[in-house]
Amino acid sequence: MFELRATDKNRIARSGRLKTAHGVVETPAFMPVGTQGTVKAVSSRELREFNTQIVLANTYHLFVRPGLDVIRHFGGLHQFMNWNGPILTDSGGFQIFSLAKLRKITEDGVHFQNHVDGTPAFISPEIAMEIQATLGSDIAMVLDECPPWPCEYENAARSMELTIRWAQRCTEWREDNLEGPTPNAQRPMGEVQSINHQTSTINPLLFGIVQGATFPDLRKQSAMATVEIGFDGYAIGGVSVGEPEEEMMRAVESSAPFLPQDKPRYAMGLGTPPQLLELIARGMDMFDCVLPTRLARNGTAFTAAGTLNLKNAEFARDKNPIESGCSCPACREYARGYIRHLLKAEEILGLRLITLHNLHFYLELMREARNAIENGDFEKFRSNFVAEYATRGLDHAMIRR
Repeated sequence: MFELRATDKNRIARSGRLKTAHGVVETPAFMPVGTQGTVKAVSSRELREFNTQIVLANTYHLFVRPGLDVIRHFGGLHQFMNWNGPILTDSGGFQIFSLAKLRKITEDGVHFQNHVDGTPAFISPEIAMEIQATLGSDIAMVLDECPPWPCEYENAARSMELTIRWAQRCTEWREDNLEGPTPNAQRPMGEVQSINHQTSTINPLLFGIVQGATFPDLRKQSAMATVEIGFDGYAIGGVSVGEPEEEMMRAVESSAPFLPQDKPRYAMGLGTPPQLLELIARGMDMFDCVLPTRLARNGTAFTAAGTLNLKNAEFARDKNPIESGCSCPACREYARGYIRHLLKAEEILGLRLITLHNLHFYLELMREARNAIENGDFEKFRSNFVAEYATRGLDHAMIRR
């Protein structure tokens, strides 16, 4: 399933190959975020042209809208969104975390009002697995509770222990339902939303999630307990929830040493380009983040020298591409001055062009990191990139999934 192909000189940064039902993912890998079955403003064809290896979709959002009946009617999420590559589905724990005023967490699962129309609904570890099986996920995530920042130790410990128990239930559901005859699971109507479930023919890879907030001993305990259960891969969750960057890195450093070398490692919801390289240097393999598309919608483009706000007047007469030497469609065909004009005129093409550039930038950064690891010079590549990169007014509070 996962082949470790090379490590850097310190034997921490890794390159590998993750085999899924819809193809191989070369790691380190960035997953464009397609929360609602679409990477915002980008078609599946364009993603393929960029050699995108894998995309992320969200269990909670697709459960709420368009609903599983619609996706089942189209034959699963791959057919629905016309994407023939791997899909990882986030179980919805982070989105439920963001609905703090609309949800109630119990041992059984989470009761909540969905954000679309306020309808009462319920997701348990078993239902999260059912939804992901119906979607046809290549990689499914266990349902977890994502604690806020700051978080008191007792609350973080209680949340972490609940996530471990939920993780065990997810593995039991998969063993009972995806390795034998396909059942129809019925749930009572009313406060608990029902799923008339029919599983996919795909038995997804299942990733456990390490929690523990900013407490190293809880991170270690969570990692060891999650590994003891046994998963196809491991994610570090509960980061990028408002904590300072040094706390974010410390959470990864407190978790990664206790994860198996022969399984993929996923840092959830991160981050800026320098952060991705720093996380690779700490042994992480997979990443997702909304920054490339979210900042594009604000007129911000990523370059090797930092971010550019193309709405600024300084670019009005600029004939240069967003970044010299970039092979993305925006840089091949358009000048900064024209893109600024589109932004100021509120033309959708401007946002699309920056989105395409930003996604291309992130995907190329991962390709370059893989090559650097395999060539034995990742540390030089990392240090040079981080030294040259300077954020120009990038709001780190925007680093959210």
